[in-house]
Amino acid sequence: MKRNNKLLTSLLGVGALLTGPAALAQSDEPVKLGLMLPYTGTYAALGEAITNGLKLAIEQNGDQLGGRDVEYVQLDSEANPSKAPQNMSRLVKGDGVDVVIGPVHSGVAMGMLRVAKQTGAITIIPNAGLEAATNQLCMPNVFRTSHNMWQDSYPMGKVAFERGHRKVVTITWDYAGGKEDLTAFENAFTEEGGEIVEQILVPFPSTEFQSYLAQIASIAPDAVYTFFAGGGGVSFVRDYAAAGLKESIPLLGSGFLTEGNLAALGGAGEGVLTTLHYAETLDSKENRAFVSAFEAAYGETPDAYAVHGYDTGTMLAQALEAVGGDTADRDALIEALAEVELQSPRGPLRFSDSHHPIQNIYLREIRDGRHEVVEVAHEQLEAPDGDCRM
Repeated sequence: MKRNNKLLTSLLGVGALLTGPAALAQSDEPVKLGLMLPYTGTYAALGEAITNGLKLAIEQNGDQLGGRDVEYVQLDSEANPSKAPQNMSRLVKGDGVDVVIGPVHSGVAMGMLRVAKQTGAITIIPNAGLEAATNQLCMPNVFRTSHNMWQDSYPMGKVAFERGHRKVVTITWDYAGGKEDLTAFENAFTEEGGEIVEQILVPFPSTEFQSYLAQIASIAPDAVYTFFAGGGGVSFVRDYAAAGLKESIPLLGSGFLTEGNLAALGGAGEGVLTTLHYAETLDSKENRAFVSAFEAAYGETPDAYAVHGYDTGTMLAQALEAVGGDTADRDALIEALAEVELQSPRGPLRFSDSHHPIQNIYLREIRDGRHEVVEVAHEQLEAPDGDCRM
């Protein structure tokens, strides 16, 4: 799949581009970044972490992008999909932002993508993991600095088989994101020769797990693989340990099972294995510097959400430097964004033709309340994007 520059020009022609003297006048105006993230409700902590990471990267760049000051327009997405098109239109048409950054929630992303297609607005997704954003619904003006569900879960299938597990139970909420995650693990595990003996789907967003844990105990599989996140992840891990399953049936999961939840998990999380594209304990000069700077600025250890924001800021700094701060020529800015390569706190990062990050996926084990890196589960993994046409 190759980039289609004619299609890119056609799509971006939807929005009028400034040229000549108007473009030169930009130097006196700030770059306007529209942040469409959750600042209240269940996902508020994620929106705050992404925002903090973004602002830290730009502060480290002299509080400028391409030699221009930066103005932030923050809008609370409320993680509400029904409000997404209206909110996105407000940022693009009302506030006139140069770049939209968001969202966290995949349902919100669907609404944002419709407006991004209509307007040609440059959009950077710093979390939402829906596959379609950089596959079936890909477009030249949309980038992702996070992950999709497949990328973080597929490597665990091979890890599980290599650790001797042959019969596995999988469990998640009965919604699109959870099922996408399980499918990726199941595909990898069965390709290696393993068997999924039971797939359990829990009504979303229930956290009543006791009956399902009793079912798992009666099956007695070699291991359990799960996708839950946030408070649901905390409840599942704690209930799993309380049911006495942790010692006899290893618990495996997508990294978002435990990401941002270590303090709440306490001892119940010890020994849980997850795969993710970041760990706070990664031993590299880039990550050590990032963790130190983030802790100094915000008084807490960063997580993957903070890294998503930080890399978004670093990506913008690199691309806007390449185009001399010109946000008027969106074709040129999109090409510069597509060519960005980062030595990120998460490791080397570059973008596929569908604008999805190509990155390392790490196997992590919780030890003494920290995500310790066991190994690189898959080096520079590229997510499937065979349905992308642009």
